[in-house]
Amino acid sequence: MIAPGGAPGRLGPEPLGCVAVFGGVYSNHVALAAAIEDARARGVEAMLCLGDLGAFGPNPDKVFPLLRDAEIPVVRGNYDDSISRGLDDCRCGYTDPRDNYYARLSYQYTFSNTSPENRKWMSGFPDEIRFRLGGLDVLGFHGSPRQRNEFLWESATPTHFLTKLAREHRADVLVGTHTGIHWKRRLSSQSWYVNVGALGRPANDGRTEVWYAILRADVRQLEVEFVPLAYDHQALAHEMATEELPIEFIDTIRTGWWTTCLEILPAKERARGRF
Repeated sequence: MIAPGGAPGRLGPEPLGCVAVFGGVYSNHVALAAAIEDARARGVEAMLCLGDLGAFGPNPDKVFPLLRDAEIPVVRGNYDDSISRGLDDCRCGYTDPRDNYYARLSYQYTFSNTSPENRKWMSGFPDEIRFRLGGLDVLGFHGSPRQRNEFLWESATPTHFLTKLAREHRADVLVGTHTGIHWKRRLSSQSWYVNVGALGRPANDGRTEVWYAILRADVRQLEVEFVPLAYDHQALAHEMATEELPIEFIDTIRTGWWTTCLEILPAKERARGRF
């Protein structure tokens, strides 16, 4: 699916029965390697990454060979877009000064430690990827199909809005990430929204596992399995400390509780966390 050193791969035209979808890698190469191995062991036919390869974690260049070697197509996230174009920030969509402070630290580190070759590779990522799963048309994107950095929260996103997005973008299944917290909703008898969560950091639930999703379809019925992924989070935390990343980022990896990017959370999602 991916030419050596070339453009990101694409899912083929033939319908699939089972696909693993990752989002928000955030430079967590340890979890990405574990997820690829885990998904293969579960017998998926293909894998898809919904972007944001950098941010938060250490040594972003370690992510790229894993994706290339596994021939995983990648959708352009806001981090990928900003870094590939040399922008001054991540365009994460935060509005709070504290959120933006930590976003700037994360972006500056990621930009400085992403090679020109990998920046060029990210410039070829598509804004969306469409594929067939059983008899369903699936649209994969980063934040939403209309805006790369749009946050779609379980408690704050109305069903009628998601239904409108699915209709306008001619998709039976909308699949995104960006929020870092996995959730799903059935919109109609044959229409769904799925947020696959994030591989890069835990879901603010006090667990050190990270999450990805496996989608299966038989004709026009969708089954979604959210997979909690255990990985060597202590090794990642040690590497983050060696790179002198903020202790707040490291504490999240070690404890499973978010310490940053909290102000963007709706009240219900924030109430589930520690802070």
